[in-house]
Amino acid sequence: MIETNKIDNALVGGLRFKGEFKQSSPNAPLVTIITATFNAATYLPKTIQSIRELTYKNIEWIVIDGNSTDQSVELIKQNQDVIDYWVSEPDGGIYDAWNKGVAQAKGEWIAFLGAGDEYTPESITEYIYAINLFGDELEFISSQVHTVDGSGRILRTWGDPFTWTQHKKYMTIAHVGALHRKRLFEIHGQFDTAFKSSADYDFFIRCGENLKTHYLKQVTAWMLKGGVSSGYGGIYETYLIQKKNSPAASTRIRYWIACAKRFARSLLSGY
Repeated sequence: MIETNKIDNALVGGLRFKGEFKQSSPNAPLVTIITATFNAATYLPKTIQSIRELTYKNIEWIVIDGNSTDQSVELIKQNQDVIDYWVSEPDGGIYDAWNKGVAQAKGEWIAFLGAGDEYTPESITEYIYAINLFGDELEFISSQVHTVDGSGRILRTWGDPFTWTQHKKYMTIAHVGALHRKRLFEIHGQFDTAFKSSADYDFFIRCGENLKTHYLKQVTAWMLKGGVSSGYGGIYETYLIQKKNSPAASTRIRYWIACAKRFARSLLSGY
């Protein structure tokens, strides 16, 4: 049985508190998966099952909970056999939670999986195959994901390769279907919590045009519709980020085009 501890008024637990610490081995690097939760008890069971079904086993799962008041913490406690570290305490939103997760990560590679999102069973195995194929210089891997509704109906499939020319114009990456080498955070810093919807876009802008990437043209995850980046707030924050890096006229044009596309999608697709 894994005990739950209380440290500085935060509930903490996981396999590490049983003395279990994972590490990389030749051709099997440790992968850290970080999930931020807040009152996500309705969605967590699918994500937990997804972690259990992964064929690649050298993973550590870190769950950062924002002091949920529903059954999220109970679900986390019940599944500590697959959670290496978890904490429940107030936080400043998803990017603050991600930063906490990165600070706890022991893996060479880091991924972010939302509450309600699911990996395909072979996803991490496919990533590791590419990592072993392309060697130490590789810094980032992305893929395609399905956006789905609560019943699992596929609404769209998206995710393009990282190219600097396109990324300066819009977020090309399906972030839930991606792996980051940990050193990227050591070099470029944390997610900027001043952004509530687009700090991941800002992070990749900071990584710049020399980011060494690989793209898997296959679906590695199902992403539940919604989330902080799905509305107009994310579009506006993207505009603010682009303003720092591109001519003002072109960023304004892209902003209005993005708003129009978002409006059209909500009319045609209902989300």
